Amino acid sequence: MGPSAFDLKGRVAIVSGGGTGIGKAIAHGLAEAGASIVLCGRRIEKCEEACNEIGEKTGAKTFAHRCDTASKNEVEVLVKATLIQFGHIDILVNNAGVTSTYPVLDLPEEEWDRVINTNLKGYFLCSQIVGRVMAERRSGVIINIGSQLGDVARPNKAHYLSSKGGVKMLTKALAVDLAAFGIRVNCLAPGPVETEMAAPLLSDPALRNEFLTHLPLGRLGEPNDVAGAAVFLASDAASWVTGITLYVDGGYLAI
Repeated sequence: MGPSAFDLKGRVAIVSGGGTGIGKAIAHGLAEAGASIVLCGRRIEKCEEACNEIGEKTGAKTFAHRCDTASKNEVEVLVKATLIQFGHIDILVNNAGVTSTYPVLDLPEEEWDRVINTNLKGYFLCSQIVGRVMAERRSGVIINIGSQLGDVARPNKAHYLSSKGGVKMLTKALAVDLAAFGIRVNCLAPGPVETEMAAPLLSDPALRNEFLTHLPLGRLGEPNDVAGAAVFLASDAASWVTGITLYVDGGYLAI
């Protein structure tokens, strides 16, 4: 298998929450492989900045669009705008996510809803609406960004853990339902990665050290560590891979 198996030239990728962190790194990796990029999120200025940076560094065509992926109407507008801009959609990366910390007995219902709506419902809505477009062409790739915390519980994170556990099963369900349309669906589950969202967690010296002592590779992850795995799953090199969760976690779950 040669490098051409990873060539994404002519393909169009939507990356939600792509303005920062893992989403931005994945978008950059897809662009380097030749894809045109649509970045969406609630913070449009971050998406625009990332689009400009990715376009300048890779030469890829980029497009930024404000979208709350937990809103069906906004996702439908996103898809229409992407089709107007590029004509088709080949790759969807469901990456938008939020988190917070609450003891389960004090977790407000509205905070449960906020996290589940973004981290799980948003993935479903994007997959359903984009999936309909992909189904017409009998081709497509959906990559859901999960977490090792879909498998390992930590204190005071019941809402976040539940959302990421749900992403794993949603991935399997989508893979089964969409296979007949030529659509592959997989999940990428990062371990502790240095991102803006993880900063409050990883800034605790004791917790940071706990992670480091539990990582066989001896370091925390960087967003670019996840990007290569995403390019693989998006490419023809993974043409017989669907319904899996690929852990990019420095060996955390191996212990």
